[in-house]
Amino acid sequence: TSFDCSNVGVNTVTLTVTDNNGNVRPCDAHVTVQDNIAPVALCQPVTIQLDATGNASIMAADIDGGSNDNCGIASIVASPTSFDCTNIGANSVTLIVTDNSGNVSSCSTTVTVQDNSAPTAICQPLTVSLDGSGNADVTAAMVNNGSADNCAVNSLNITTTQYHAVGTY
Repeated sequence: TSFDCSNVGVNTVTLTVTDNNGNVRPCDAHVTVQDNIAPVALCQPVTIQLDATGNASIMAADIDGGSNDNCGIASIVASPTSFDCTNIGANSVTLIVTDNSGNVSSCSTTVTVQDNSAPTAICQPLTVSLDGSGNADVTAAMVNNGSADNCAVNSLNITTTQYHAVGTY
């Protein structure tokens, strides 16, 4: 006479009819129990870091803020889940929650992607010859030996250190 989530679907119940003289006749009826209540999708924002290759990913559990349902959750899916250098900053991500009865609910949250990996600076030695005026110019590209970053090298800059010849006059 009472049903819960374990009874979702068709259930057979027996009705027993007894008259005043004690005669009894049973009959079966099918009671279909439905769960029409959508799950509660709860999102939470997260911040993630790009790795050394410029990629990062999340799982649905990372943005699930405690989604729940009266009869249990069958699946929780997030989209998108993969991020790269083009996604630095705030990104909208959707969480889709499906309960055991096929009811669906969703929410959206922000996944903030950060690149906190410093570039790799690789220098090479360089010998320059002074011109007739006693000057030489050196560019960053001349001392760079393949510097790289997980997203991209924005600029190469050099600063000079003055070396003076020491000798006797």
